[in-house]
Amino acid sequence: MTRFIESYGSLLAEGFADSLYMAGLSTVFSYILGLPMGLALYCTRPGRAWENKKFNAAFGWIVNILRSFPFIILIVYISPLTRLVTGKAIGATAAIFPLTVGAAPFVARMLENSFAEVDKGVIEACQCMGASFFTIVTKVLIGESLPSIIRGASITFITLIGYSAIAGAVGAGGLGDIAIRYGYHRRVESVMAVSVTLIILIVCVAQTACDLWAKKSDKRNIV
Repeated sequence: MTRFIESYGSLLAEGFADSLYMAGLSTVFSYILGLPMGLALYCTRPGRAWENKKFNAAFGWIVNILRSFPFIILIVYISPLTRLVTGKAIGATAAIFPLTVGAAPFVARMLENSFAEVDKGVIEACQCMGASFFTIVTKVLIGESLPSIIRGASITFITLIGYSAIAGAVGAGGLGDIAIRYGYHRRVESVMAVSVTLIILIVCVAQTACDLWAKKSDKRNIV
């Protein structure tokens, strides 16, 4: 065990940090990008105050097309754009861009569904009281659907952990890169096992933390 830690401890610690860095920032950026997309999808739905069937159908198709790209193809396909935006095409920082692009349409659809869970009557009441669009979005749509949004964020983060492992195959770094280089190519099975265990640990901790956060933010649980 001591020899293993001396040989691979720092490498695995760096990979662990890189995986958290990639998945964490990508989750944040994908929600920043996905929020207006989700709002556009929700607000232009049939029956909503800002109904626009043509826009909703066209934009919905665009989101679905973006969601359909396999991530390994996406990260290679947009590598020139990644280099333009980040200044390089490999490494943990460079991987954040394709991870965000790949996750944002997925986030948009989850946010759309979260907003759809909000009681339409509450929104109409706020509109009748003269509430602004910003107030309705922040206080009603986001406020009322916050537990669902948090659970969606946990799904996004966990998905991006998996995507970051895929990105490791093309030089992004992280635990996926370590598992492939040492566990697969060099046949160091112990490194593969520890890398997978650390990924599982990240997923379990993230899911538990988000479940507790969602439960705490649910107004139905407040007595």
